[in-house]
Amino acid sequence: MNNILEIEELRTHFDTEDGIVKAVDGINLRVREGETVCIVGESGCGKSITALSVMRLLEQDAVNVSGSVRFGDTDILSLTKPQLRSLRGNDIAMIFQEPMSSLNPVLPIGQQIMEPLMDHLKLGKKKARQKAIELISQVGISRPEQIANSYPHELSGGMLQRIMIAIAISCNPKLLIADEPTTALDVTIQAQILDMLRQIKEQSNMSILLITHDLGVVAEMADYVVVMYSGKIVEEGEVVELFERPKHPYTQGLLRSKPIVGQRQAELYSIPGQVPNPLMLKESCYFHDRCEHCMSVCTSSEPFLKQVGERQKAACWLYEEVLTHV
Repeated sequence: MNNILEIEELRTHFDTEDGIVKAVDGINLRVREGETVCIVGESGCGKSITALSVMRLLEQDAVNVSGSVRFGDTDILSLTKPQLRSLRGNDIAMIFQEPMSSLNPVLPIGQQIMEPLMDHLKLGKKKARQKAIELISQVGISRPEQIANSYPHELSGGMLQRIMIAIAISCNPKLLIADEPTTALDVTIQAQILDMLRQIKEQSNMSILLITHDLGVVAEMADYVVVMYSGKIVEEGEVVELFERPKHPYTQGLLRSKPIVGQRQAELYSIPGQVPNPLMLKESCYFHDRCEHCMSVCTSSEPFLKQVGERQKAACWLYEEVLTHV
């Protein structure tokens, strides 16, 4: 199976008045054809910045992006603006967290779906509108002709997210990046959205890079899981292996934090402490002051991803042979 997206040593650093914020700091990631890869972690760990870096949607004046992001044979970081415009929406599409802030409030829904169809597929207005109505129906919205004439403020959050999906899949992209697509939705609508994404993926053999903090979504959608913490990948692996045999203490903590159906608990577990200030990071394991397994080496040296299973890696000193000599 070929890789459709290859990220090598991606670094996204922001220059601020107080110093450099290393939002993403040297990550490597692969998405294979027809595969769903989930990036999971707490808020502020670099998940969304990774997606925005891949799409080149960050303001260039305040950010320094380095490394390699390859989509097939294309180096995304070296593309010109016209080349990026051709790639976005056509080969790679993205669903954002807040559909209301992503859609134009003064344009009808149908016109907003028509735009990529006319731009990328070169459809005329009549055929583009017909296709837009078909897409609205495809994502499970009734009365598609009426909805095409509606404005964003006239639709519910669940309907708006379906419209975002319709826009994203309009040109049959090879890769769909979904940034917390169900965060603001209730559980019933969330399940419907996830089912829809799964069906679309199966029908078109599309690859998905899904960003979430919800382990339930990960368990339901992922083939492969990447766990991020403070801008770095701390563990990755096949979804079943990672859920059944998590290696990194942070991953273990995340899984312990999830309530278990049928099991009564006096108090839900939470990982102690807080995510470190990105301006105060030092040479160490960034999780050391929240970890019950912390050793002296953790406070002075950074662990790197090490193979701990057939397709599982973890960045933790617990799995370094060098400990036998410390």
